[in-house]
Amino acid sequence: MALSGHLDTVATGDPANWQFPPFDAHIENNRLYGRGAADMKSGLAAMVITFINLADNQTPLNGRLRFIGTVGEENGAMGSRMLTEQGYADDLSALVIGEPTGGNIVYAHNGSLNYHVFCQGKGAHSSMPEKGINAVTNLIKFVTAEATGFDDAPISPELGSLVHNVTVFKGGEQVNTIPAYAELQGNIRPIPEFDNAAVIQRLHELVDQVNQQTDAQLTLHVDYSFKPIISDQHDALIQTTKQIADAEFGHPVDLAVIHGATDASEFTKSKNHFPVMVYGAGEWSAAHSLNESVDLDQYAHVQHVYQQLVEKFLA
Repeated sequence: MALSGHLDTVATGDPANWQFPPFDAHIENNRLYGRGAADMKSGLAAMVITFINLADNQTPLNGRLRFIGTVGEENGAMGSRMLTEQGYADDLSALVIGEPTGGNIVYAHNGSLNYHVFCQGKGAHSSMPEKGINAVTNLIKFVTAEATGFDDAPISPELGSLVHNVTVFKGGEQVNTIPAYAELQGNIRPIPEFDNAAVIQRLHELVDQVNQQTDAQLTLHVDYSFKPIISDQHDALIQTTKQIADAEFGHPVDLAVIHGATDASEFTKSKNHFPVMVYGAGEWSAAHSLNESVDLDQYAHVQHVYQQLVEKFLA
């Protein structure tokens, strides 16, 4: 069994906008504030404390418990990709990812695919646009096509609709010159029913469609591609955790899905098949947010759940 989380965080933005300094781990009204408090230093700390407690108590385990701390999850998951290639998921019977779920159990999440589209045009004086090829206006044709390009994607009964957005656009150098170059970035959240391969094929089709309409040259580059994850709600890992968490929190916790992606997308590329669960302290909505925080009582409950789960799973 593996308990896993990523060691990196996203940037803070301007620290002056924070209620408390983002790296002070300030505690106020039983909440700990700081970048990474929810995403996902609390999950990591609870996992490490679980290992320490099991070792101090000399708890007998029928099997191996592995901690996996990864780098770079927020920027392409190169850490979990490398560890998977090195075989660290090849003997797993279960994997718990400690992302913030508010103490609820996440059994499924979307994939995530980031891409660039580059557009090469031809520069010219703005008074003679016919002498050039406008990279900005031609790349906008891709934006327009992308807006409806996935309308035929089916709805996932677990994860809902495929989500897609163009999120970054750069082009032009000065106002009196026809821009010779422009680029954009987009993010798509694939679902099993319209998976990463289907998404990439559709992006190529949209690029080809625009290239046939213009003299500009568009090219596609896929930056990284996380696949969607769905575990069986009735799997022993999920159901055992729910029984423990219901008792620990004193009320039924939810079985839920999220539309983000996790390191599980890389670990499950192993030829070994195993159930995956995302479970941790802190609210999913707190991730990447200004004044990110975690409730310390919830954190303590989650740590207790980790420890009891390991004890039962490896009894």
